[in-house]
Amino acid sequence: MFITFEGVDGSGKTTQAAQTVSFLRDCGYDVLAVREPGGTPTGDRIRQILLDDVATADMNPRAELLLFCASRAQLVAEVIIPHLEAGGVVVSDRYTDSTMAYQGYGHGLNLKALKQVNDFATAGLRPDMTLFLDIEPEEGLARRIAAGEDAGWNRLDAMALDFHRRVYRGYRNLVLAEPARFVEIDARADEATVQERVRAALAEWLEIQR
Repeated sequence: MFITFEGVDGSGKTTQAAQTVSFLRDCGYDVLAVREPGGTPTGDRIRQILLDDVATADMNPRAELLLFCASRAQLVAEVIIPHLEAGGVVVSDRYTDSTMAYQGYGHGLNLKALKQVNDFATAGLRPDMTLFLDIEPEEGLARRIAAGEDAGWNRLDAMALDFHRRVYRGYRNLVLAEPARFVEIDARADEATVQERVRAALAEWLEIQR
């Protein structure tokens, strides 16, 4: 089972992904937690360039895309596929939908070209389930700002509000295009309530596995 968490910045996906990993492990599953970009020595170095280095504030969107996908290609080949082939569960904080939402809808890159690059980078590996934590970008960014340094503010967070609104609209389009894969989770509530909603979304799959 390959589960991904998606959402705009401040949606709480990192927290919810971590809590879901703990929950599934308590249920007896062999769960691997990964995040994007990063997750391998190569990917972690790329992450620093993409998110942590203020010197890259003016990075070209095409360069940004290719760096994200380079990190993803290494993560899929080195970590995700081996764990899935061994019968484990993988929970990822972001995956290919982030590329479509941020670099596609946010930056305006060609969506068809992005899909081809994503498919190449992942060798066609797609999630079994994607949990979209739904929150308006204004509220998500307000959460990030309120959290201060603990939020891990990065280069993409600092983009103009219009950028984040385009990203959100992109996610909405992605959800509408693949309703069988996406599960929408109202992320405006407190952490415990959102996690209950996530577990409810996983309940049917868990019951099948038993």
